[in-house]
Formats: sequence, structure tokens, C-alpha cells
Amino acid sequence: MTVTRFAPSPNGPLHLGHAYSAIVAHDRAMRDGGEFLLRIEDIDGARSRPELAQEFRDDLDWLQLQYREVAPQSERIASYRTAANELRAMGILYPCTCTRAEVAAAAVAQGPDGPLYPSTCLRRGPVPGPDVAWRLDMEQATLLAGPLEWTDERHGVQLARPELFGDVVLWRKDAPASYHLAATLDDAADGVTHVTRGVDLFQATHIHRLIQHLLGLPVPVWHHHPVLVESDGRKLAKRRDAPALADRRRAGEDGRAVAAEVRASLSGHGLFDTGISLSDAINQLS
Repeated sequence: MTVTRFAPSPNGPLHLGHAYSAIVAHDRAMRDGGEFLLRIEDIDGARSRPELAQEFRDDLDWLQLQYREVAPQSERIASYRTAANELRAMGILYPCTCTRAEVAAAAVAQGPDGPLYPSTCLRRGPVPGPDVAWRLDMEQATLLAGPLEWTDERHGVQLARPELFGDVVLWRKDAPASYHLAATLDDAADGVTHVTRGVDLFQATHIHRLIQHLLGLPVPVWHHHPVLVESDGRKLAKRRDAPALADRRRAGEDGRAVAAEVRASLSGHGLFDTGISLSDAINQLS
């Protein structure tokens, strides 16, 4: 059975870009008679606002999407800790005390997420104290895993290249786990068979595929869709105050009509066409 998910973080209201992503996931599952899940990713420290979870449910109901809600991330912390301990036992996690400013100052190259960490703490050796992040020793992890592939429904088979990200943080100082570790574990635990998300997360899949291999997790199929953009070409974002679905809902707009408009856009841009190129997918809505 096809299982997809929509996994918003309650650090701001949903906007039309979220509706777009949710509808892609919902309709992908419904097309195969499958199931669409809602998962609240609520471990982002003080930025998480618990009251927004109900707003998210109301927004999905307004769009008339059928979903089943699964446990939020705040109830899964033990599983993240277990996985981190397993990776430590494999000798491929190491503690790091570097700040973001220190990483930026010492970096000699850029990766998909920003400055590449120059493995300062790996060379330094054991770091005492609890106030540390834990990074993946990418060189050792990739040697252990060997060549890996993953498949995107729209862009075909991909060779995993997690080394592009360098030694990523998997256990954070300010939260129980990084997005890379938590989302990968959650998708496996929830039985997600098709991970649908925006092309802005396409590169992150290289890391997720490596984590799946290291932890013996099932490997889903991915479906990276275009993202909605503003007139200046930037992705719609909460931090730039994109119009909230909740405001439109409270103003009396018809959620079914909004969903129909989104689906018309999906149809017009061939989002379920596996032949379209990644660059075309990114550009079609810009």
C-alpha cells in the first residue's frame, strides 16, 4: 500500500506552499488507494508552538484532505537516542563543540547546506562535557556503506552522494536530533513508502539514504515536486510572512476551491510526469 506523509513544523502558520505539498502527498497516496499521514515535527525548541498543531489539522480539513495523524516527534525522542547510540557504537559519530560562527570562519568550501565543516573536532579527539553536538564522520560512514542508490519517481535512479554535505550534525546541542536523523527514522517507523517533498530538499536525500543503510531501515521511493515561489523567484516561506491558510479559512474562502486551484496547477505542470527534468521542475513555477 502506498503511504505518504505531510510533516509540518509548528513554528509558523501554513501557507499556500504547504497546501501544495500536502495535496501532492495526499493525491499521490489516494491515486493508489493508499494512506496519507500527518506528522507534527515539534522538536525545534522554543520555536515550536504547540497551539499551531490544531491549526494544521483545521487547514487540512478545510482543504478536504483525508489523513491519519501519527505520533509527533516530541513523542519519539527515545527512538532518536537509540539510533544515535547505535551510530556511536559503530564509531562513526563524534562530539563537536564548534559554533556556527566558528564553522563558517574555518570552512574552506561550501556544501548544499552552507559552509562545509572542516572536521575540526574529529582531529581534536574526545571532547568532555555534555554541551556538544554529534557529527557523522562522513568519510568512515561512506566507506562502511559503499555505493548506494535511491530512486525519485520523477527523476529516476540517483547515485547517493552524501559526502557533498561533509560531517553533518545528527544530534544537536539545542534539540534532540537533526532533521536528517529524525525525519529518516520517522518515515521508517510510520511505514512511509513514498516520500513526497519539494525539490529544495532533493539534495538532503543523499544523506537520508546513507542513514537508512547504516541503520538497516527500509528504503522508500522519493517524489520531489516543484515549490511555489514569490514574484521575485524566492520560495514561499513562513519567515517572509506568506499569507496564512488559517487567515484565508477564517475569512470564509472555500477550501475545496483553493485545493482545486492547486490541483489545476499540478496538472498544468506535469507533477506526476516522471519524464520531466529536475531543472525544468524547479523552473516551471518560477
